[in-house]
Amino acid sequence: MAQLPQLAGAALLLAAYVLSQMGRLRSDRLPYLLMNFVGAALLTVDAVRAMQWGFILLEGTWALVTVPALLRALRGGPGVGGA
Repeated sequence: MAQLPQLAGAALLLAAYVLSQMGRLRSDRLPYLLMNFVGAALLTVDAVRAMQWGFILLEGTWALVTVPALLRALRGGPGVGGA
């Protein structure tokens, strides 16, 4: 059970990437950005709990880099929208 957040985070990141590569999700759209942010945030929290500094750096950066695009999508900015 302790690995459930880790598995969920990895599944979200991988699903977003696979769906993007298949042309089913655009990387500038809200669903993709949410999947990326939530997945990276879950993995960051799990890495903090385990004191895995490299993983904290990787996933924390991934989550932070997603925030500006996610905020644009939530505000309905240019070039963003639904699925």
